[in-house]
Amino acid sequence: MSRDEQKEVPAVRPLPRGRHGLSPDTVRESQRDRLVQAMLRLVARRGYAATSVPDVIAAARVSRNAFYAQFADKEACFLAGCERDLPDMIDSIHAAASGAGDRWREALRLGMDAYLSWWQERPEYAQAYFVELPRAGERAVEQREAAYRPFLDMLGALAARARLEDPALPPLRATIPRLIVYGTTEFVASEVRAGRVAGLTSSAGDLCHYTVALLAGPDHGMATTPSA
Repeated sequence: MSRDEQKEVPAVRPLPRGRHGLSPDTVRESQRDRLVQAMLRLVARRGYAATSVPDVIAAARVSRNAFYAQFADKEACFLAGCERDLPDMIDSIHAAASGAGDRWREALRLGMDAYLSWWQERPEYAQAYFVELPRAGERAVEQREAAYRPFLDMLGALAARARLEDPALPPLRATIPRLIVYGTTEFVASEVRAGRVAGLTSSAGDLCHYTVALLAGPDHGMATTPSA
């Protein structure tokens, strides 16, 4: 990594030098955290293929031995970084949607806002996850598929709530949650690729309208009109 590139990707804060009284577990946890942070920053700015283990080590300010004590290779570090904060995002969606009570459309609206806001506030993470993760190989694709499961479950629960509210709705087709999850993911990825991550929340109305139409049928759209 050249000096100009080192300035472009700031190093994460290391532990204090010398005696610090920290336990070995705390040291390892700090090293792991710094490594995945550095990996995500580098991948977001350069791309996965152009990011090397020595670059990550330099940005994280850890030794080569410390890297390989944590991760088998570059791919393992990147995948760990991509999945590390996803539980926090899922929790934020559930917390937001819990304010809707029994109103499933309102739960969808609040959850969608939380989802888009979460990514909008983390542009480098969004770049690494939506743009670079699919380029990182077969294991990365498998990890992305596993990450869809909580969203499929949430949509199934919303569909069930919709049918409690309106028993006349037809049974949910098994492919619908997948269509919504895959479609929403690709839409967000296209916005990130186009450099529009700062405006993700402006698409919440359209995405909610599309989701309601698929979950409940075209005659049951959101009350708000989709944006142009």
